[in-house]
Amino acid sequence: MSYTTIDNPELYFQIKTYTGTGSARSITLDGSEDMQPDWVWIKNRGLDARHMLYDVVRGVQKTLFSNLTTEETAGAGHLTAFNSNGFSLGDNSGTGSSNGNTETYVAWNWKAGGSASSNTDGDQTTSVSASTTAGFSICAFTEAGSAPYSFGHGLGVEPDMVWLKSRANGSNSWQVYFGALSNPNSNLIQLNNTNASTTAATWWGTINSSIVTINAGLITPNTTAIAYCFAGKKGYSKFGTFIGNGNADGTFVYTGFKPAWVFVKKTSASGHWVLIDNKRDPLNVTSNYLLPDNDSKEESFTDRDLLSNGFKMRNSNTDRNASGATYIYMAFAESPFVNSNGVPNNAR
Repeated sequence: MSYTTIDNPELYFQIKTYTGTGSARSITLDGSEDMQPDWVWIKNRGLDARHMLYDVVRGVQKTLFSNLTTEETAGAGHLTAFNSNGFSLGDNSGTGSSNGNTETYVAWNWKAGGSASSNTDGDQTTSVSASTTAGFSICAFTEAGSAPYSFGHGLGVEPDMVWLKSRANGSNSWQVYFGALSNPNSNLIQLNNTNASTTAATWWGTINSSIVTINAGLITPNTTAIAYCFAGKKGYSKFGTFIGNGNADGTFVYTGFKPAWVFVKKTSASGHWVLIDNKRDPLNVTSNYLLPDNDSKEESFTDRDLLSNGFKMRNSNTDRNASGATYIYMAFAESPFVNSNGVPNNAR
């Protein structure tokens, strides 16, 4: 019996909390294994400040913001290098920086495939950094003059989730595909807002083990774009749905691993994207949450338990666990429920 494909999730995903200095410095991840991140997502925990996303395909010092439609910004002083065991920061210490003196931060770090390679599986040639083991790829391409068009994602399996963003047009939202939803090709969610899923059109075309097809004009034609593609891996990552029960003894969601990071969004009605992790909250019940659809600082609210094999909601808040509401989630592991040698993990 196969319990997991990845015994040590820290080879592909690590979380780091740190305090800024306002001076150029390197941040070392503190997992059990060295990991060179290819995607780094940083948020100031103590201030209302933007969520900052960096990746190896677009290159250092190029920032996108999960909570904004803003086009990609470039400039010295932000993330300056992806290192063998972490990343380096410049001396930008202003509001909204990633290294403000005495400010507290969290950085979520994923490993893809290192430097990008050319992919010609779709209509549009893509520069792709992909890990087929971890089920994560970063894809950069120029959007076609008109839809439909396709781009190769490099995962070798059908992605469960895709985030798509124009890099060069500030009016385009983050468009999200989620395969576990009913009629997923006709469902559209946006990372930078709280809207329910939109089903007014067949937004997405063929999505398979090689390509993602875009049927509708989700981003401005002839502009550069970035896509983050995810495929669930047993014992490491999971992308699914659950129905809320409106109770503090909330819905239990089985993942098959002890989660390190859980991201939840109500799709049947409006609601925030809500993100918790095990570094900012090492003990149950978790309470420190961030909202990637806006710039608000970290807040505290009884949220959920992170368990040895999944997570359990612990409130009746409508953003998290409204009775009868549909939610999507993405989760990454601290450790598999049972490793490849048949050894179970421990609950928190």
